[in-house]
Amino acid sequence: MSWPNDADGDVFRGLEEHGFDFMQPHAIEFNVDFESWPPPNGAIELLRSMHGAVHLFPPDEYGNGYAQFQTHGLVTYETVTSVQRNATKAMSKFGGVCESWGVMQGAA
Repeated sequence: MSWPNDADGDVFRGLEEHGFDFMQPHAIEFNVDFESWPPPNGAIELLRSMHGAVHLFPPDEYGNGYAQFQTHGLVTYETVTSVQRNATKAMSKFGGVCESWGVMQGAA
């Protein structure tokens, strides 16, 4: 397969190298980073209305904290970048951006 030469494309190439099964649906986790912590309640309510459950991971020694939501389906470049783009657009007025995501092999 061929993906664009960007950070998301790099993730897809890594998944392919490790034998990821792109033909099966998987849980895809998306992270939203905010300029300040905690994120506004309105941001979390909007994410929940868009994607269901939202989990908050407060700042710790490893990072500044983030909100995480999950989708389920085939892992495609178009799906991942579309979800990130839409979440970032919705969160921009709250100082949030969605630029990271991940999947677990066998997380169908």
